[in-house]
Amino acid sequence: MSAEEIERDSLGGRARPRIVETFELLLRNPMSLVASLIIVVLVVVALLGTTLAPYDATRVDVPNALQGPSGQHWFGTDELGRDVFSRVLLGAEVSLRVGLVAVGISLVAGVVIGLLAGYYGRWVDDSLMRGMDVLFAFPAILMAIVVLAILGPGVTNAMIAIGIVYTPIFARVTRAGVLSVREEVYVRAARSAGAGDARILVRHVLPNVTAPIIVQTSISLAFAILSEAALSYIGLGTQPPEPSWGRMLADGRGFIADAWWMALFPGIAIFVTVLAFNLLGDGLRDVLDPRQRAAMTGTTGKEGRR
Repeated sequence: MSAEEIERDSLGGRARPRIVETFELLLRNPMSLVASLIIVVLVVVALLGTTLAPYDATRVDVPNALQGPSGQHWFGTDELGRDVFSRVLLGAEVSLRVGLVAVGISLVAGVVIGLLAGYYGRWVDDSLMRGMDVLFAFPAILMAIVVLAILGPGVTNAMIAIGIVYTPIFARVTRAGVLSVREEVYVRAARSAGAGDARILVRHVLPNVTAPIIVQTSISLAFAILSEAALSYIGLGTQPPEPSWGRMLADGRGFIADAWWMALFPGIAIFVTVLAFNLLGDGLRDVLDPRQRAAMTGTTGKEGRR
């Protein structure tokens, strides 16, 4: 195990992987622990939603329409008699899938752009970041609507649209980190030893700017899920009859006075999911920041540095 991947246990002098200590510090924070548990439950529900759902989420049963919460239908039924609880469970899979794919697109594109802009500087930096500034100048949801107007409505296009919208954020975060490390001693040493730019970026620069990228990923997942719900709400995201929390909110809008449960439960699902990812992002920010980490572990903060 390399020196960069271990830290000394201050009590017993045992060598432990850095990732293990990071995970332990994260779970010491009650809010991060609760957020992690919620996210684990959401992932399980997303993977097993069809199995866990007591009813077919798309089956129309008009005679049982607009029934309130009961022992038979925990979250009630909608205007077509579909079980709201089953639709909320299956909506978790849609929201997490869209969030993960969209953030994955923006993560890869943004990190590559940020690495190139920060490392090479000059005209490369100016041209790439001015392009990101143009995208960043538009409100996120408005830009997503414009992209979907070009590509057409649907889940796949919503993923692409949200991915494009959040690319500038990752590009800025990555570029800021690269600017702070590109002149460090280990980078200059690798360059003097004849290492190519690609090797320096992958082996020496990128590993040292991952902390803010990880935090931004968690926060962006929350906003990507919100964006998907907003797009589905206006009919540009998930299309009927596939269940989606945003689409369920739109369907329940016209029945808010007589069937409050149609909008309440998907709204709670969105709220809890977004809150969990935001709390996890706050916890990651604390444990990945060297000064915060040193305060939490009672060390000087120099052990884990290159």
